[in-house]
Amino acid sequence: MIGEKIRVGLVLFPELTQLDLTGPAEVFGRIPGAEIHLLWKTLDPVSSDRGLRILPTTTFAACPELDVICIPGGPGQIELMEDEITLQFLGTAAVHCKLVTSVCTGSLILAAAGLLAGYRATCHWSSIDQLSLLGVEPVHERVVRDRNRITGAGVTSGIDFALTVVADLVGHQVAQEIQLQMEYDPAPPYQAGSPRTAPPALTEAIRKKNDALSNSEGLLRSARQNTLRTPRSKPESRELLAIFAERRASESGRTEPRANGGRSPQVRTFMREACIDPLSPFNAFPDGRRL
Repeated sequence: MIGEKIRVGLVLFPELTQLDLTGPAEVFGRIPGAEIHLLWKTLDPVSSDRGLRILPTTTFAACPELDVICIPGGPGQIELMEDEITLQFLGTAAVHCKLVTSVCTGSLILAAAGLLAGYRATCHWSSIDQLSLLGVEPVHERVVRDRNRITGAGVTSGIDFALTVVADLVGHQVAQEIQLQMEYDPAPPYQAGSPRTAPPALTEAIRKKNDALSNSEGLLRSARQNTLRTPRSKPESRELLAIFAERRASESGRTEPRANGGRSPQVRTFMREACIDPLSPFNAFPDGRRL
């Protein structure tokens, strides 16, 4: 697509994690001739989970056909998985896209829209197991590609993910030029950005901070809708919902799933810790230690 205008749409929503969006936006904005759309239902400011207010540039209704659509993650992901307007928009927009993509728990939103069923994908390390409950094959990698789906893992992996997308669209040379322009040469002060390298006690502490029960409640409701969007037999649909109900009961310490009327209220704050991992798709920097 070198020399062609490339339209990239990044979806905003309340309580998103801003780096899931702004990391890829910084990379995509450096593609020669790129047209970037920050998408939401209205043009009103959207607040991230840390209070940063971001201005949409394009409404869903005014969105042109896109070459790439990207869904970030964040605490607001739970509510968005039940937002019919957004899910329908994603389903419609994806039809014309060369690449359908996500960062962090954005892959759960794609799955809720029925856009990842039967695909391999990744997610934030603390939520990746939930992909399988939505008919997706979870892969514990920084960036995962399956056909025209590209997904990035937690938060900071959005830069690695975006460079991978750029390479697909306009080639490795342009992707490496962007990496060098951004001086993306990660060397974090701690080797604690992934469960692979973090002390086990730290990993467990972060897991406990994540409200797994509240997320399963949201996933259960999303599963009910997802079975309608993704072609399944009735037994398969019932089995999927049964898995969710069993998971919810197990996490709540109950031997039997609670009745709908007795479920806990949805918790709006679903913490996502930034995941810094010193891996990137290119090594474009002159580094004496590596020459």
